[in-house]
Amino acid sequence: MKKDDCIFCKIISGECPSYKIFENDYTCAFLDISKDTYGHTLVIPKEHFENIFDCDEKYLCEVIKTTKLIANHYKSLGFKAVNILNASGKEAQQSVFHLHFHILPRIDEKEFDAFPKLNGTDVTFEKQLEKLKID
Repeated sequence: MKKDDCIFCKIISGECPSYKIFENDYTCAFLDISKDTYGHTLVIPKEHFENIFDCDEKYLCEVIKTTKLIANHYKSLGFKAVNILNASGKEAQQSVFHLHFHILPRIDEKEFDAFPKLNGTDVTFEKQLEKLKID
């Protein structure tokens, strides 16, 4: 179910070039063209899913398995840690609407700040639990 205007679908089909780190029947991992950090890698499913909400479990599991494989590979190359990030939905600042996970290999914690500074919430844990708990 390819989307004609999806850059990641075009990478999968070979219409757009990429620097592939890994590929199997379900997933593809390639360097992010932003080059904002060394080794910044994207892991995507080979089928078009907009984000985590519509991705079937088989492909989601395969994407996570590939993400772990790449993270472990980077650790074996001397990186000490990784950040793994995902944005699902426009409100979460998703910019390419094909499910993807970012892997940001890290040498030390001072390279860059991967987490935003948040202002906190005044809503009590009890109130949050009322709405969020899965029964």
